[in-house]
Amino acid sequence: MRADRLLSALLLLQAHRRMTGRELAERLEVSMRTVHRDMEALSAAGVPVLALRGAQGGWQLAEDWRAPVPGLDEAELRALLMSQPRVLGDVRLAAAAESALGKLMAALPLAMQERAASIRRRLYVDTQGWRGASENLAVLPVVQDAVARDRKLTIQYRKPSGEFVERAVDPLGLVAKGSAWYLFAGAPRGSRTYRVSRIENARVLDEACVRPAKFDLEAAWRRSLDQLKGDQPRVDVTLRLEPGVVPWFTQWQTTVAGSASTGPDGWVTMRVRFEREEEAVFVVLGLGARAEVLEPARLRERVAAAVTAHYRMIDR
Repeated sequence: MRADRLLSALLLLQAHRRMTGRELAERLEVSMRTVHRDMEALSAAGVPVLALRGAQGGWQLAEDWRAPVPGLDEAELRALLMSQPRVLGDVRLAAAAESALGKLMAALPLAMQERAASIRRRLYVDTQGWRGASENLAVLPVVQDAVARDRKLTIQYRKPSGEFVERAVDPLGLVAKGSAWYLFAGAPRGSRTYRVSRIENARVLDEACVRPAKFDLEAAWRRSLDQLKGDQPRVDVTLRLEPGVVPWFTQWQTTVAGSASTGPDGWVTMRVRFEREEEAVFVVLGLGARAEVLEPARLRERVAAAVTAHYRMIDR
C-alpha cells in the first residue's frame, strides 16, 4: 500500500537525515520515478522534504523536524511486547530497554496500556540455558558503544583453547545467535567474529574505525557461517544404542534421515552426525556400555584404544 510506503520513506529519511533517490528506491523496492512522486506526496501532506541538487544531492528532512510517533495497532503492539528486554541478556542493556519500553507504553491510550500489561503478564523470557550455563555479557555495553559510534576497540580475548590474546579491531556490528552475542569486526588479517562472552576486557578508542563501503552485516555474517561450516569436517557415525539413550540423541545430536532401525533385542541402530571426530569419541566413551560404534572403522578403533588405555591405567 502507498500509505505504508510513504511512512517507510519518512522513517528512512528521519533515521538517515539525507538519502539519494537511488538509495531510497533500493530500500523501498520501487523506481526512481516512484520515489520522486512519493517525495512530492509527503511535501503536499506538510512534511518538510527538501530536494538537494548536485553530485551529493538527494532528499532530506528540514533540520530539527521530527514526525510524531505513529499509533500502534494490535498486531504491532503484540509483536513489540513479545520482544521483551530480557532477551538482551545483559542487565544494564535490559534495564535501559525496559525504561524505553515503559515510556512508549505510557504514551499509549489507556485501553492499549491495559492490553499491553495483559500481554506482558503472559510472557516470561528465561535467558539461562538448560545446563545452567549463561553468557557473560559484562562487556556488551562497551562493545555496543564502539559499534554505535564507529570507534576502534581494543579487546582482551580468550580463545576456545584458553589462550588470551589482545586485539585492536574495527567493530562493524553485533550479531545475536540464540542467547550468545558475537562481535563482527575488521582485523589486520580480514574480518573476524568474536564471542562477546569470551571478551575479558574492552576499551573504546578515540580513533574512528574503518568501515567498508556498503557493508552488509547480515550478508557478512552468513558468509562467515558458511566458511565455518566448510572448515569443520563433520563425521557421520553409525551407532548401536540402548533404547534409553535414543531420545537424548534425538534432542542433542543431528540424526541422519532414514537411518534408524530397531533390532530384535530392542537396541536401535542409527546414523548420527557429529561436528568432528573428537566430539564423537567423547560422547561414545561417556555412554560406556550403552553404545557401540559400528562405522566408521577409524572411530571404532579410537574408542577401543581409549578403553584399553583406561583399563591399563587401572591395572597399575
